[in-house]
Amino acid sequence: MDPDREVTRVYVCNCFGITEAQVKRHAEDGACTPRQIASACKAGTDCGSCVRRIQALLGRGACPRRELLDQGEPAAALAAEAELPEAA
Repeated sequence: MDPDREVTRVYVCNCFGITEAQVKRHAEDGACTPRQIASACKAGTDCGSCVRRIQALLGRGACPRRELLDQGEPAAALAAEAELPEAA
């Protein structure tokens, strides 16, 4: 086995084949809760056994917005950074 490819897929959600790397990528894109991860990739929406693992991944600093909240940034300031759809 090629050592460079040895640890490329650690599955978090077996129901939908979602990997730890995918969850982290969604967190980097702004998904900071298990519900937001579920909206992004369905992880946690079938049997639910992966929800605690997703919570653990998000709790370890995978989410940049969560790090800002932990540093004392007000939630209103973070909400201002979010893209809102323009009114027609």
